[in-house]
Amino acid sequence: MQKIQIQTFHSTQINEPNFLIVSNNGVCQKHVFPQFYGTGADSIRTSSFLPNPYGIEVGNEVEVPLGYEEKWVLNIHAIDTRGVEDRLGCIECQRHLYNVTKDGLGMALEVDYKGGLRCCYDKTKCKLRESYEGEEERSLYVRYTVKWMDWDDDLVIPLKVYIFDVTDTWNPLTGSTGAPEEHNCLVEYNVEACSPTNKPDNECKATKMVRLISPSSGYLIYGMAHLHIGAIGSMLYGEDGRLLCSSSPIYGHGSEVGNEDGYVVGMSTCYPQPGSVKMNRGEMLSLISKYEPGQNHVGVMGLFHIMVAQRLPNSLLHMVPFKHDDDTTL
Repeated sequence: MQKIQIQTFHSTQINEPNFLIVSNNGVCQKHVFPQFYGTGADSIRTSSFLPNPYGIEVGNEVEVPLGYEEKWVLNIHAIDTRGVEDRLGCIECQRHLYNVTKDGLGMALEVDYKGGLRCCYDKTKCKLRESYEGEEERSLYVRYTVKWMDWDDDLVIPLKVYIFDVTDTWNPLTGSTGAPEEHNCLVEYNVEACSPTNKPDNECKATKMVRLISPSSGYLIYGMAHLHIGAIGSMLYGEDGRLLCSSSPIYGHGSEVGNEDGYVVGMSTCYPQPGSVKMNRGEMLSLISKYEPGQNHVGVMGLFHIMVAQRLPNSLLHMVPFKHDDDTTL
C-alpha cells in the first residue's frame, strides 16, 4: 500500500505529470520502495496491527501540495501457476521459464540476468506442461481491512516508516553521510547453493549482510522482514551488536488458502515493550538476511520494515530518557 498525490488538471495539461508518489522514510533511492505496507503472500499470516497510541498519519492537508489531493494505491503482483512446468521457478520469475528478452519498460535484459521481477511483468506467462489442457478463466479477489481514526495530536503518536534492503550497495567506508541519493538498492538477488563439502562457509552467498546508517532517532514500535521461499530469517542489529528485531518466515503445510504447503504464508513480527528498543540518528545498523544454502534461488528479497516513534506516551516519558537528534536529553 502506498500513497500518491494526484493533481487536478485541465485538458491542456494532459501530457504533463499529474501525480507525485509519497514515499516512506526509508533510505533507498527515490521510488524504489515507496510503499508504506508492502509484502507478498506472506501478508496473510503477518500481523500489521499497530498498538495504541501509535499510527501512520495520512490526509494531512499541510503536506499536500496546492492543487493535489491524496489517494491510496493498492498494487498487486499475481502469478498464475496452474499447469506450469516448474511452480517454484515461476514464482521466482526464472528467465528461461518466461522466455523474455526485455523487461516491462522495453529495456533489454542483461545476458547474465537469471530472473526476477524484470521477467514477470504484466501479461507475461510462465512455461506450461505439455500435457496441460488449460482451465476456465477465474476471478480473484483481494480482501483487506483498514482501521483508522480522526487524527488528534493528544491521542495519536505518529510513526515513521522505514524499509531497509539487504542489497543496498551503499558503502560506509567512503565517508558518505548515508543520504538517500547515495544509496542504490538493487531490490533482489540470487542465492547460490553450496555446502561445506563444495565451498567454505565464508564463500556461501546464502547469508547476506549490509550496513546502514539510521536516518533518525526514535523508538522501535513494530518490525518485520519480507523474504521469499527458502528463507530462514532476517535480523536487524544496532551499532553495539544488540538485536533490534528478528523476523522469521512461517511456512504453510496444508492445501487450504493461507496455508499452502511450502509457501511463505507469514512472517513473525516484533512488538518491543514501548521505550525498550532505541535507535539513534547516525547509528550504524547491520541487516542480515539468511536463506537455506542447499538450493539455488533466483530473484529473492531481503527487506526489513520498521516503524519508529520519535516520542513516547506521556506516561512513559519519566521512565525512559531519550536523546534527540540535537543531542539534548529529555
